[in-house]
Amino acid sequence: MKQASAQVPKRGRHPARAAALLAALGFAAAASAASAGHGVEVTVTPEMRGAGMVSSGVKLPPIPPLTGSRDKPVPSWGKPLPYPIVIADRRNNRLIEIAPDKQVIWEFPSPNLKYYRGNDDVFFSPDGSQLMVNEEDNYDIHVVDYDKRQITWSYGVADTHGRGPEFFNFPDDAHLLADGSVLSADIRNCRVVFIDTKTARVTQQWGQPGHCRHDPPRYLDLPNGTTPLDNGDVLITEIPGSWISRVTRAGHLVWAVRAPHVSYPSDAYPTRDGQIIVADYAKPGGVVIFDPATKKVTWEYRVASGEGMLDHPSLALELPNGDVILNDDHRHRVLVIDRDTRKIIWQYGVTDQPGHLPGSLFYPDGLDVDVFRDWKAALKK
Repeated sequence: MKQASAQVPKRGRHPARAAALLAALGFAAAASAASAGHGVEVTVTPEMRGAGMVSSGVKLPPIPPLTGSRDKPVPSWGKPLPYPIVIADRRNNRLIEIAPDKQVIWEFPSPNLKYYRGNDDVFFSPDGSQLMVNEEDNYDIHVVDYDKRQITWSYGVADTHGRGPEFFNFPDDAHLLADGSVLSADIRNCRVVFIDTKTARVTQQWGQPGHCRHDPPRYLDLPNGTTPLDNGDVLITEIPGSWISRVTRAGHLVWAVRAPHVSYPSDAYPTRDGQIIVADYAKPGGVVIFDPATKKVTWEYRVASGEGMLDHPSLALELPNGDVILNDDHRHRVLVIDRDTRKIIWQYGVTDQPGHLPGSLFYPDGLDVDVFRDWKAALKK
């Protein structure tokens, strides 16, 4: 983050300074109150409010029915972007879905800045009917019903961090799992939690608040990524040391490796062939694909300056056609990079210019691919 305030997000600080920085900002003092089960209210800054309650102003088309899945996606649009994408447009406090032809086709503006502000990541539920959203510096997470455009479930207390029940301290990378439970990283509490959405209880926890060190899954060190895998295992990304670990749902460590060529890892994900893709949240930033078995880099994107330079990219995913999509947070854009040529072939957002009208974004911090609805056919009607 560009401001020097007490709101220190998971990204934007050098990992070697992370622990010292948190202590310097009063993190240790606040922890004593939080450890007793009481939350600590934070001051909401103008930067955290961002643009406020805004929307694109576009008349949205009717939503097509659910006909696809991750295993059997709807028909592709082809290159450069095969499917629409939902973007967590963080400082516009909204979710927005963009088609490959750059039409705005779906949008969820903040209904209330008190409890919905700064959406950081967004991921579809396994069946595509819901969206899981986390808000780091609002200290809560939400489930949004896609068709109704309504929040149907929440956990955490807005503008309040803590360690006890109901509290987070920078939740990140929340996912709604097939069994109905929620998986989320809790960065500054140095833990990963599984939450029962029916009872709002934490049913499983890896890591311990106040014990931030790399020894997964017993202890975790500022985890900013939790990615569920098809067999139930979880990929965990830890900032210090650039550690990526694979842990079974039963809590057994499969492997742990340091991401090569990455100074600040953000949100590791699997590729189709079993490798790992991870963003390097830095300036200039990068994207690295590596084999966790050999620890060798097999693909990398990094440009030192100019239009192709990345400024704190926080999430990179492999598209179904093998190309790479990422959000370039500080340059206010989402990009598709051709895997073979390493050239930018699609962009949404105006480089270095934040905005909320069609064609613009303001600190896009997360995205997911909509393979569930045939928007291509729907928009032709």
